[in-house]
Amino acid sequence: MKAELPGVLPADPDDAALLRNAHPPGWTNPSPAERYDLVVIGGGTGGLVSALGGAGLGARVALVERGLLGGDCLNYGCVPSKGIIRAARAVQAAHEAEEFGVRLGTVQVDFAAAMARMRRMRARISRNDSAQRLREQGVDVFLGNARFAAPDAVEVDGTRLRFKRAILATGGRPADLPVPGLAEAGFLTNETVFALTERPRRLLVVGAGPIGCELAQTFRRLGSEVSMVALDPRVLPKDDPDAAAIIDARLRAEGIRLELGAKLIRVGGSPEGKTIFYERGGVGGAVAGDEILLAAGRVPNVEGLDLERAGIVWSKQGVQVDDRLRTTNPRVHAVGDVAARWQFTHLADAQARIALQNALFFGRKRASALVVPWCTYTDPEVAHVGLTPRELQERGAQHRTFTVPLTEVDRAVIDGETEGFARLHADPRGKVLGATLVARHAGETIGEISLAMTAGLSLGDLARTIHPYPTQAEALKRAGDLWMRSRLTPRAKRLLSAIVRLRR
Repeated sequence: MKAELPGVLPADPDDAALLRNAHPPGWTNPSPAERYDLVVIGGGTGGLVSALGGAGLGARVALVERGLLGGDCLNYGCVPSKGIIRAARAVQAAHEAEEFGVRLGTVQVDFAAAMARMRRMRARISRNDSAQRLREQGVDVFLGNARFAAPDAVEVDGTRLRFKRAILATGGRPADLPVPGLAEAGFLTNETVFALTERPRRLLVVGAGPIGCELAQTFRRLGSEVSMVALDPRVLPKDDPDAAAIIDARLRAEGIRLELGAKLIRVGGSPEGKTIFYERGGVGGAVAGDEILLAAGRVPNVEGLDLERAGIVWSKQGVQVDDRLRTTNPRVHAVGDVAARWQFTHLADAQARIALQNALFFGRKRASALVVPWCTYTDPEVAHVGLTPRELQERGAQHRTFTVPLTEVDRAVIDGETEGFARLHADPRGKVLGATLVARHAGETIGEISLAMTAGLSLGDLARTIHPYPTQAEALKRAGDLWMRSRLTPRAKRLLSAIVRLRR
């Protein structure tokens, strides 16, 4: 059965190279082993880590993928989005160059060239996830649709693969919205938007989450007129409200129209474009554009797998797993977007390592022990790890919050990047409970907090860690200093003063 491969341009030489790696034309599935130690369903990040890890440890492994190896991250998510985000940042840097004494004149954007570069980089990276590499590492690669035939077997287009253990890593896809007229008017998703070769003059973005905010800002910088319509009352509704407010202000400052708290009523289409009709507070409104980008959430890929035949319980939220990532069939584990609360590539990777150890080596690793950071790649970026202010409040957790504005960080001032802050939450002993960073490279910095939380370190440890000067990451040390000073109570200060006087 021919796989559906949306968002790929086979006539484009770079996309042709992508296909040769991620779904080789004419690929012949191998003859199956009598029984596999591990069968992995899904060739995204979670599946690739599981399959390569298992084969590297000596297991007999088969991997099944119906679409493109590399999954959403390589083909429709992390890689292509960061490719055009980088192009958009180059445009913005050119616009901001005069502040630093560099005069460039009129900035011209070649949208087709920016998209071509993205496809070229994606094809280059796809070698790491290629069918050939998997085969060289000892993995039997089956391209086709997998369905469970029994609690210990799957079928791939009529070929049965028996297994001792299996890992389900089928990922997710963009959610649909039941809005009258939307399907008839046509829309883009993250699976199709990266195949554009011509810039939309007017882009309508539906959704104010990370994908919507990232791509709204990116297309605006690349020259599109952008309007965002979302039911959420604010952008990035799951993030720190102060962080979201900074992104809201930045998007508006760059000329993006935000219609938030707006319920979509219907979509109309005509030769002149597409119109979204919405209602907010009982008042109707409309916004017109040439293309609609639907970025209103994701749903897990559970349909068509015949999970019932394997005794696997699932719902529209995904496959049910326990803390060791076991499904209701003890032979089968599930990782990544099909089973996770958060849908991040790095979480799928971490979960795959847990599932592999638990499945093959009687491990007892728990997913709840993971410290999971995330980042929204707007400009500035918003990165977070641990508990949010809302979660801390809901749990009644005793804590203190320390915030360092970037206006107080010398490197941020020098760089002209004072839009943001470092905010850390800690318990009375200084143990880090959570953090939010808003900065141009927040995603590169949040790892230090993730390490601190994983290792059980405190704000005092951050204060004692020497950071190079001047760097923006020094904001973390300054947050540690704030905690250290908070411990200097009037009584402690009097005691220390007395000691100093005695030593004179």
